Amino acid sequence: MRLSRRSVLRGTACAAVISMVTAETRALAALRLAPDPEEQALLLRFVRVMYPHKSFPDGPYERTAEAARAGAATTAAKALMFAEGMHDLREAGFAEMSEDDALDHLRSIEDTAFFQHVRGTVVTTLYNDPEVWALLGYEGPSYDQGGYIDRGFNDLDWLPEPRVTEL
Repeated sequence: MRLSRRSVLRGTACAAVISMVTAETRALAALRLAPDPEEQALLLRFVRVMYPHKSFPDGPYERTAEAARAGAATTAAKALMFAEGMHDLREAGFAEMSEDDALDHLRSIEDTAFFQHVRGTVVTTLYNDPEVWALLGYEGPSYDQGGYIDRGFNDLDWLPEPRVTEL
């Protein structure tokens, strides 16, 4: 068998592509597996520090954290970005930080792709949760009930009656 420079280069290129595809496949597979409890708790804390509501139970936050994780499992690049972001949170000791230090840490990473991914998911998922709507006093969308005009746009029973005085 004759070995030429071209066949060596072709074989090297093929091996590099196979290696990249394998690494991407492993990263996606790792995110699709159930997360370990430590990672879940870390991501849950991240979301809670980002959008703190003392009256919210863990349920909406857990669903939101899972949505952020699932969104990162759509491509290999996002999976690697997410895994790196979670690693950085662990390395920084985010789970053990005080609330003020955790908020300062979030401010320090707010320009990263990881932070932007999680924030983008949280703002659209957390506040679109019917359990959160009930906690905030929002009755939900009205399009399926004819809109606000037909349903009573001035339905403000949760506000006190206005004090109107005439001169």
